[in-house]
Amino acid sequence: MLEAVLFDLDGTLADTAPDLGGALNQLLHEQGHPPLSMEKLRPHVSSGARGMIGAGLGIAPTDPGYSDLQQRFLGIYQEALCVGTRLFDGMAEHLDELDARAIPWGIVTNKSQRFAIPLIEGLGLRQRCICVVCGDSARRAKPHAHPMHLASAVMGISASRCVYVGDDERDVASGRAAGMTTVVAGWGYLGDGKPPADWGADAIARTPGEILGLTAVTR
Repeated sequence: MLEAVLFDLDGTLADTAPDLGGALNQLLHEQGHPPLSMEKLRPHVSSGARGMIGAGLGIAPTDPGYSDLQQRFLGIYQEALCVGTRLFDGMAEHLDELDARAIPWGIVTNKSQRFAIPLIEGLGLRQRCICVVCGDSARRAKPHAHPMHLASAVMGISASRCVYVGDDERDVASGRAAGMTTVVAGWGYLGDGKPPADWGADAIARTPGEILGLTAVTR
């Protein structure tokens, strides 16, 4: 019996692309480059600063100057991290359903606390979720299992009784490593690698409203 639901943040719970994309385009402007469309940037959002800077400037973390660009990008983003960001369509109703059925839910993200906590508060979710595990909360970030085990411990619910929903292959890998049931957020960013059907998840949900039906979570 599954008893709790955990969500990735960017690309699963919330559409953060408008603000992350806006931050990158400001950085591009400062660097003398034209802006990029959200369509081009969206697949890279779940990879954070590394993915966005790579998509915009073709620069990897090992390249000279990456660290300065990363810090500038993050500084821009921190100033406006919940302006255009919204819950995905159907997510608010899904969270209401979880609350109505007294099913605990939480967030496990690789986003640092300095960004994730204010963003979750801005979305009005901080007091509703039972746990928030960030990239710098756990000893190791996803795709390692430790963030999932930490969330499980905070909730007091066995990992084997939790569902993890995410839009990136590393989300599936992390959930599986912890023994959780895994669901791909088919409405999310989904990266630009191999198709979600090849990630090894237990199910793919087309909308947030499908999650409970696919997993039979109950409390």
